[in-house]
This record gives sequence, structure tokens and C-alpha cells, in this order.
Amino acid sequence: MKISKYILTITIALGCLTETKAAVVNPDTTIHATGNPIIRHEFTADPAAMVYKDKVYLYTGHDEAPTGKNGYVMHNWTCFSSSDMVNWTEHLSPLNIKDFAWAKADAWASQVIERNGKFYWYVAVEHGTIPGKAIGVAVSDSPTGPFKDARGTALVTNDMTKAIKHSWDDIDPTVIIDKDGQAYLFWGNGMCYYAKLKSNMTELDGPIETITLPHYTEAPWVHQRNGWYYLSYAYEFPEKIAYAMSRSINGPWVYKGIINELAGNSNTNHQAIIDFKGKSYFIYHNGALAADAGSFHRSVCIDYLYYNKDGSIKRVVMTSEGVGAVK
Repeated sequence: MKISKYILTITIALGCLTETKAAVVNPDTTIHATGNPIIRHEFTADPAAMVYKDKVYLYTGHDEAPTGKNGYVMHNWTCFSSSDMVNWTEHLSPLNIKDFAWAKADAWASQVIERNGKFYWYVAVEHGTIPGKAIGVAVSDSPTGPFKDARGTALVTNDMTKAIKHSWDDIDPTVIIDKDGQAYLFWGNGMCYYAKLKSNMTELDGPIETITLPHYTEAPWVHQRNGWYYLSYAYEFPEKIAYAMSRSINGPWVYKGIINELAGNSNTNHQAIIDFKGKSYFIYHNGALAADAGSFHRSVCIDYLYYNKDGSIKRVVMTSEGVGAVK
């Protein structure tokens, strides 16, 4: 098998990505995270994480805006894996905006989930012909790809959702498979949408519903633990992270409060919550490595997450030390 090479952005000044140059690096590079942010040679944003076969797979967006540009420039998604939450292997970028022929721009927030040995990657992009943001889905036989468009068309387009008038309400997809095997897709900016997915994971299976949550902005993430469902999301703008709880994935959802404060030097906040080897983790981004507006040059961080006895979540303490290695 021919080993490809790719371009990485590396630090050459003050530990920040203020000046960069191209370096040819072999794939599957190992990164030792000595603290937060965990990735320092390139900007990573909108983290999503999946636990599969004793590893954590971390999928992120890739901020590439020139220094000083007031806007997002994002063309591809990145993939990292770890067995201990400290030593991370960076894999060749498994998915690019160009892999969706119907899309024209913006590799925004995404999430990967496994079902029956296949891996489905739900992404937010700008549609090429239907005005506004859309959600696509790619598929692979491996968590590290390569991935390909599973449909050849968008799964959700802006003309399918009417609750919010602006064109970017169909972003930030997150997926969960309930204990009965039913899969659900959640997404939305300005309104939290959700719908059932068919077992093939590439088609909606019923109407699009809405969930009313206090000060909801975007970035829903749904997880389950000890009989509770948790729906966390970006709250107001600049964004904090809040959450609600329910005994059913269909609600009613009871608002519980803030769990993560403003992330330093970043107007946005975007979270993934996982359990791995007996510990719970809160994965997010901030602008700590940015020399300018960190909202467009973000970096992924990881801190511990703790629950109270009643199942509610304690506020996350954001640290520069990050998390330690797990056995």
C-alpha cells in the first residue's frame, strides 16, 4: 500500500500559530498532550468523540482562516485516536467538503457514530444549490476512513425546516442510538430540531420535531447515563454550555443550568461528553492558541466531567493541565 503524505501546520513562534510554514509529515503522527489545548500544531474546533473498541476517536473541524480574517475558513475535518486520552494519533484527514458533490463550502460541526460495523459521519455544510446550510452523511468501514458520501444528496436542507427564518439553522448534527435501537438526529441553530433515523442511518424516519430550551443557540449533544438522557447545548452568545435532563429521549426536557462558562478568547463553545475507562470527559474548544479573534482559530481541550448523586452534572472546571492518562 502506498503511503501518502500531507501538509501539517507547525508552530514556529511563541508556542502559538501566529506564523506557520508547510511541513511534510507522514500519516499517523503521535501527539503527546501535555495540557490544554491538546492539539497545538493546527487549529481544531467543534469536537465530537466516539468510544469504539477500547479507543476514543476524536473528530474535529479545521480552522484555516488567515490571521486577522473575520470569518470561518474550513475545508476539511480531522481525526485523532487515543487509548489513554493523552497520547493521540493523528490520522490522514478522512473527509473533505469536496467529498460532497452537492455542497460548496464550510466544513462545520459534525459527529461520527458506529452501527453494525459501519461508521456514519454527519456534517454541516453550505449547500450548492439550495440556499443555506445543510446536513450530509458520509460512511466508512473504518473509524479513520476514508469516508464517502452515503447518499449523494443532503439529508436535511434549509427548506425542510421552518421554525427559524435565517439560513444557517440546519447545523451542528448530533446522533444517538437509543437502547431500543432507534436512532435519532438532533441539530439546529436558533431552534433545536430532532427526528428519527431509519436503520440505514441515511434517511429520516418521520417528521422533524422541535424542542424549546432556554436561551438555546446551537451545538446540541445528546448522551445517556444511568437511565437519564442529557441534552447539552450552546447557551446565548458568546456561548456557554447548558443542559437539560429527561427520562425519555422524546422529553419532556427539564432545564438544569450551566455546566461550562465562556471559553477563553472564543465566542463559540461546542462540546462532546463521553465516558471512557471509568471516567467522564468534557471535550470542548477555546481560543487559547489564537493570536487574534479565537472564534476563527479554535483549539480542542479536554477536562473531567463529574455528576452529582441525583444524576445532575457539576460545573466543568476548565484547566490548563487537562486530564491525565488512563490505564
